[in-house]
Amino acid sequence: MKITSIELGKLRVPMKTPFKTALRTVDHVEDVVIIIDTDTGHRGYGSAPATAVITGETHGSIIEAIRTIIAPRILGEDIRNLNHIVDLIQHSIFKNFSAKAAVEIAVYDLFAQSFNMPLYRILGGGEPVISTDLTISVDYIDKMVADALQAIDQGFDALKVKVGKDLALDIERIKAIHAAIQGKALIRLDANQGWTPKQTVWALRQLEDSGVEIELVEQPVRSDDIDGMRYVTERVTTPVMADESTFGPKEVIDIIRMRAADIINIKLTKTGGLSNAIKIADIAAIYGVDCMIGCMAETSISVAAAAHLAVAKSSSITRIDLDSPALAAMDPIIGGVKFDNSEITLNETPGLGIESIQNLTMLHFD
Repeated sequence: MKITSIELGKLRVPMKTPFKTALRTVDHVEDVVIIIDTDTGHRGYGSAPATAVITGETHGSIIEAIRTIIAPRILGEDIRNLNHIVDLIQHSIFKNFSAKAAVEIAVYDLFAQSFNMPLYRILGGGEPVISTDLTISVDYIDKMVADALQAIDQGFDALKVKVGKDLALDIERIKAIHAAIQGKALIRLDANQGWTPKQTVWALRQLEDSGVEIELVEQPVRSDDIDGMRYVTERVTTPVMADESTFGPKEVIDIIRMRAADIINIKLTKTGGLSNAIKIADIAAIYGVDCMIGCMAETSISVAAAAHLAVAKSSSITRIDLDSPALAAMDPIIGGVKFDNSEITLNETPGLGIESIQNLTMLHFD
């Protein structure tokens, strides 16, 4: 099974309601989609969003990195030479993690197809049904409480609450949500780098002392402030999770050794695809550190790949934050992983199991 051509497209999916964080507001998901064709007629699919405030990439940079640099490197390669292809992708260009992730996802899709097995089985197997949390966007208190209650009615038993815009108001938001849903769902906080280390410690102690139960707090401080994150981790009971501070395996090792965080958040768009995500999950397992598998605001193509990884590495990936398809107004992907509110059911068809993509706009180049 050799790679014969690589095509690019764009897929735009509206969200049910705007997705708001301390860093940005998103009212639709728009991914760059990659389709890899082979001499056997098999097709592999991958995708990646543009998340300039996190990875530094735009749609234009992702497209150009794939089209002019990564794709020419892997054309003609035999899909079963997976490690060689991954090495070509990862060393083709500096950083550009989302572009690499999109290509890697399509390659892994084809690799699993070449063995006529779903991706999660190729990666190690597991139970093909998992449950995700749901993100509650930062908003007025009454709106956030209403959104939390609605999520519980839909069957979600874990909520990721976005904070990080106004410290005093954030505390009131969290207290109100906790009072409304106490005992019905876990609360995970995501400050999106919105607090200083001292603010984080003060806020978490306020919440802890008032009896508010928080499962974890995600990336409360600036991504480059590892010492600040360690300062927080050493002074609060609530587990601290590193997100934007950890892109690759080396950073994960550094954070674990420094005891700067208790949990690691894996996202394929940060790691550059499945190969490094697998390494991170294995490193965390060696050190006895739990991981969360997360996603950006992205379509169910790349989220499906993350779900397959989560099942295969469930011993270290103990928390699931793959709610982007649940936040979307519709799912344009035919076949593959099924997203039904909190429940994610993996396909038993080969690879990612994608049959077709609705509303995909193909890109053409002179």
